[in-house]
Amino acid sequence: MAAAKIAFDLVSPERLLLSVQADMVTVPGAEGYMGVMAGHSPLVATLRAGMIDVLIDGKDDRYFIRGGFAEISPAKITVLAEEAIPMTELDLAVLDQRIADAQEDEIAAKTDRDRQAAGQMVDDLKLVRAAF
Repeated sequence: MAAAKIAFDLVSPERLLLSVQADMVTVPGAEGYMGVMAGHSPLVATLRAGMIDVLIDGKDDRYFIRGGFAEISPAKITVLAEEAIPMTELDLAVLDQRIADAQEDEIAAKTDRDRQAAGQMVDDLKLVRAAF
């Protein structure tokens, strides 16, 4: 018996990047990474910068996102990303520049909340960088 699949759509402001039937989708939730499979409880989650990992028939497809939301039902997950780039198209120089920019934002932050948000962005981007 084949394992149940879950429909997955990855949408950025520019376009629909992916629409597939996946075995499992791992997303960077605000509280940490979470795996979503068919039958998952309904949920709307805030996403932070990080990687989405889409498992399809034993093969991983990975995408960098810069935050957004995930709407999850037992049969489907839709990710509305602020920005989404396939990892195969992500340029290391651009990623390194984003890390440097986020570090500057952290230093220049006027409030603890802004400093914490910028620090989290730095940490998230460094995790993506380490995955290369």
